[in-house]
Amino acid sequence: MAETEADPTGHEGGTLKRTLTATNLVALGIGAIIGAGLFVRTAAAAGGHAGPGVTISFAIAAFACALAGLCYAEFASMIPIAGSAYTYSYTTMGEFIAWIIGWDLVLEYALGAATVSIGWSQYLNALLYDFFQFHIPYRWCHSPFQISDGLGMYAGEAGVRGLINLPAVFILLMLSLLLIRGTQESAAFNNFIVIVKVSIVLLIIGCAWKYINPANHVPYLIPADAGTARLSTGQVHDYSDPLNHGWLGVLRGAGIVFFAFIGFDAVSTAAQEAKNPQKDMPVGILVSLAICTGLYILFSHVLTGLAPYKEFMGHGGEASVVYAINTYMPGYEWLASMVTVAILAGFSSVILVMLLGQTRVFYTMSKDGLVPAIFSKLHPTYKTPYRSQWVFFVFVSLFAAFIPDSVVGDMTSIGTLFAFVLVCIGIMILRKTDPHLPRPFKTPLYLIVCPIGALVCLSMILSLGWENWTRLIIWMGIGLLIYFVYGRYHSKLRG
Repeated sequence: MAETEADPTGHEGGTLKRTLTATNLVALGIGAIIGAGLFVRTAAAAGGHAGPGVTISFAIAAFACALAGLCYAEFASMIPIAGSAYTYSYTTMGEFIAWIIGWDLVLEYALGAATVSIGWSQYLNALLYDFFQFHIPYRWCHSPFQISDGLGMYAGEAGVRGLINLPAVFILLMLSLLLIRGTQESAAFNNFIVIVKVSIVLLIIGCAWKYINPANHVPYLIPADAGTARLSTGQVHDYSDPLNHGWLGVLRGAGIVFFAFIGFDAVSTAAQEAKNPQKDMPVGILVSLAICTGLYILFSHVLTGLAPYKEFMGHGGEASVVYAINTYMPGYEWLASMVTVAILAGFSSVILVMLLGQTRVFYTMSKDGLVPAIFSKLHPTYKTPYRSQWVFFVFVSLFAAFIPDSVVGDMTSIGTLFAFVLVCIGIMILRKTDPHLPRPFKTPLYLIVCPIGALVCLSMILSLGWENWTRLIIWMGIGLLIYFVYGRYHSKLRG
């Protein structure tokens, strides 16, 4: 690869220092997994498709992540640098496949940041309303595709159409400025955020359990005759659609809540720093996923037990956790406020990491000549890819400001699932084409794990519906056009 950071030590053939134990990897995984998806996408999946069966959706998504994670771990152990799926594929499968995955990662990182920033906007409004009985007018914190139902904190604004989501743009601007200056989270602060996020999840589960209404869990799967629900866009959601009820609804819910697991691959990228990767990598991936899946299932069980699932399609879908607590847990307003503050801090952390990850991927792609040099131009003082940061601020802000979170969230999920399919297939190909390549960690039973992982991820992609397939096809078409018009002619590998 042209001009990549082939060795972080600066010495040819060097490797990163192996200091991470299985416990370190489990902690890393938990910190990376628990994020915005749990507090935003759970309600969307339950309200629209899975109902109380969203707990099963989490189990399916976790299973897919476990299989894909083992494939990621093998890739990471083969490449002696810290990087992403783009770096792995460039080194092992060539430039074209690397381009497809690198372009696809924009959906994971950039649109993931947009999704979380929209969630940040929702919880900011909840905080303002709880503490000051004030909220940002509907038109200034929603996309043009959303219409107020006049309920909840937006009482008196029925029929008002959104114009632009300014709070989402604001948090993106603040964090982009931090990244341009080179400010990064310290390990202590990051660990603190992890502890806060896990504590909040446990606190919600513990306090809300006694308020569960068993009637809200009956039936457990949405029946075909469940009727309709009104969306925040003013449209009517029809549960008679096969993808909106029953087991197909649960599968589509899995594709939606898959967003909640994005970030687990941080464990696999640390393979070259694990003391015993052959033993510690599967432990780090599977144990962290098991712990988070357990928390997710308990959390979704509580959330769907507190409020009827249909309420999450309307005003109850915004800042859904705060809505459920304030509406169905009298006397626990303090918990709603605490949850809001913690979620805002946690969301900020996630957005920061996603924006950072996106610019790093494009920095490497720029060094390889596949995208313009602007993406690898460093600031003369801060030594950060500041121009790239500004470009992605504008790009991400356009989605955050004008597109609903349901759309960008599904685009993030389908893009990441597609990358996972390619990674699973890539391991099978490399085992045949380059069987003697050194592999500190090998995916166990790869002839079973890889194809099943690819199929499960593909099934979730198919369940997300034709609208999302169309968006993915258009997005990949744009990427291929850029590659054949620009990338392949400026490639350092070809030059």
